[in-house]
Amino acid sequence: MLGAVQLGLFAAGVVLFVPMGMAGWHLSRNKMLFFSCALFITLAVGVHLVPYFPSVTSFLSSNKSSSVLPLEFTVKKDSCLSLLHQVSFDFQELNENVTNSVENKGSGRKIGSWNWVESEIVNECDFQELSKADASDLLNGSWVVVAGDSQARLMVVFLLELILGRNEMEVIRGDLFKRHSDYNIFVDEIGMKLDFMWAPYVSNLTDLMLGFKEKRSYPDVFVMGAGLWDMLHVNNASDYGVSLKSLKDSVVLMLPVSSPFVNEGDGANVLPIRTPNLFWLGMPKLIHSMLNTDEKREKMSDVMWQAYSDELYRSKLLRQSGGPLFLLDIHSLSNNCGAHCTDDGMHYHGAVYEAAVHIMLNGLLIESNQKL
Repeated sequence: MLGAVQLGLFAAGVVLFVPMGMAGWHLSRNKMLFFSCALFITLAVGVHLVPYFPSVTSFLSSNKSSSVLPLEFTVKKDSCLSLLHQVSFDFQELNENVTNSVENKGSGRKIGSWNWVESEIVNECDFQELSKADASDLLNGSWVVVAGDSQARLMVVFLLELILGRNEMEVIRGDLFKRHSDYNIFVDEIGMKLDFMWAPYVSNLTDLMLGFKEKRSYPDVFVMGAGLWDMLHVNNASDYGVSLKSLKDSVVLMLPVSSPFVNEGDGANVLPIRTPNLFWLGMPKLIHSMLNTDEKREKMSDVMWQAYSDELYRSKLLRQSGGPLFLLDIHSLSNNCGAHCTDDGMHYHGAVYEAAVHIMLNGLLIESNQKL
């Protein structure tokens, strides 16, 4: 708005003062009138033609947008998102709580077993472990979908433990951990619907995307991730990469609003619907010597893990590599926690997944401009 006003004032000044200046040079009245008319017509035509020149229009719109969202805010927002995984763990607390079954990971966790690292740049972002009340306010009325394998199921455990409380979570833990099954819950107090979808392969995630698109019904928060089952049962990084690219295409098609990830000419359908908050749940660090079967030790090597990770970045699925999904980096968190945080080399102490939940929630706060 300000750029357009300035342009109009400048044009009016030219039309008014240039002829007056020419009159001061003692030009004839006819010549001055002719020049004034020509100048006015030229400016009028120019104003009407500006919208048809994209470079000029984009320049004006960029000035307008910059006045709404300052550059320094955007820089700080991106910087803080990149620092969300700067987490450390209290090993004394954790050593007391590692258990022997996936279903009971993290039970008995003590306050203070993880936190963001103390540094000036991290402190400026004001990350915080959200309380039950704060998390409930943030997710009030939301539809949350978590899809993937056992890593995704553990994310659900600690998200629900935060929202419901530990005692109520223990009541439903058995239903949540029925082998290879979906789970659904509606939290009446805050009107939050949560769906867990058992989706151990990337193709399962793609099918979910297409289903949302067909129904024109989109979750507010969508956390997805797959790779461990593919590594164990398919063990082909190239095929995994092809599946990830198909998933990325289906995610772009699902986005119900104009997106910067859609290539020109794709004909994105612009609708007045908010874009889902999309997260990718990364694979954990695998401790080869602790994997509990010969097949896992053979197929889930460090070399194969790296090949799968390379395909993930190459697919452009992650926002960190130019795509639409923000990475919840379980590998970084589990690596920071260390080998003593797991008893099977694959599933980690609950503090790892709890930290991931709070990283996601702080990411939502930043994205919604409720922080900074």
